[in-house]
Amino acid sequence: MREVAVIGVGMTRFGELWSQSIRDMFAEAALKAMDDAGVKKIESLYVGCMSSGLYTAQEHLGSVMADYIGQRGAAAVRVESACASGGQAVRAAFMEVASGACDIALAGGVEKMWDAEDSSMVLATASDQEYEAYSGVTFPGLYAMMARAYMERYGLTREELAAVPVKNHKHAINNPHAQYPQPLTIEGVLKASLVADPLRLMDCSPISDGAACVILCPLDKAKQYTDKPVKIVGIGSASGPIALHDHADFTRLDAVRLAGERAYKMANVSPKNISFVEVHDCFSIAEIIVAEELGFFEYGKAGKAIANGAGTYGNGVVINPSGGLKAKGHPVGATGVAQVIECTLQLQGKAGKRQVENARYGMAQNMGGSGGSSVVHILEAQ
Repeated sequence: MREVAVIGVGMTRFGELWSQSIRDMFAEAALKAMDDAGVKKIESLYVGCMSSGLYTAQEHLGSVMADYIGQRGAAAVRVESACASGGQAVRAAFMEVASGACDIALAGGVEKMWDAEDSSMVLATASDQEYEAYSGVTFPGLYAMMARAYMERYGLTREELAAVPVKNHKHAINNPHAQYPQPLTIEGVLKASLVADPLRLMDCSPISDGAACVILCPLDKAKQYTDKPVKIVGIGSASGPIALHDHADFTRLDAVRLAGERAYKMANVSPKNISFVEVHDCFSIAEIIVAEELGFFEYGKAGKAIANGAGTYGNGVVINPSGGLKAKGHPVGATGVAQVIECTLQLQGKAGKRQVENARYGMAQNMGGSGGSSVVHILEAQ
């Protein structure tokens, strides 16, 4: 297999983008990525999107987006893996370039969530319809059960759990693409509306519109397009039970652990080599569990460590320098690609005030449902 690099990135602001359609958002991100890479023609296009049919009544996104960005004739398909759709689109594009099937591939993600009459219903399609959604269980409810199990087993307090969104909002202040780049306090989290005990509104990622795209090419050709290519050195992907009740342990996410192990093995690195990680913090408890499954903390230790200052600048691995899903936003199909973009900007030294110093390796972890799927990318500065 050939070595593969990211040579261009582009994304929209995340938020309530009422003036843009789903194709407008994707086109903005895709054309920015192509301009960044200095390419005018792509050979393959992968569009990560969870549910454009239910959100906007538009399917067949491969054809729509290839046509709309002036790339008729390109091989173009949609990739779906719930909230991990974007990450899986990057993986698919990587595999095509690595195999030699094409030299220039665009991996993108998009979601237009604010147009839906009932976004919660659409998101629930990523859960088990017969045993969860039918009974009225929502994703906040599922992650609330995970949070309760974790708190009771490890003694995590409600105040300590609140430290996760506080940290991520602090990071997002320096992200111009973030939906909510405002500071947050522990008191603000604890006084927010109760959604599903113990989770409150400020523990939950928002509904978001947005798109993100990256351009990939063989590493040995990357210097033709950029002085600062970023190499994708490891990828891991895994599946798990779609229903929470089928998980052996509510405080574990086996798909995340397996995906991480596979990415570490491919990259020949360990958690100690990672300077920063973008994790799928759809809810506060998710960041804690994911950080443990990826090996950055012992089981039961991440929550208290973050509450005591870990996970931010100057204290070990930086978790979610972008602000994460919580503050940057979570247009579900775009999230995994946006994570790879953050890794790329950090490793190119282009992250501005949120720059992680001396970063060599970055990681992006994207997840679908309550751990039904996960994909991990490890990237290296060149």
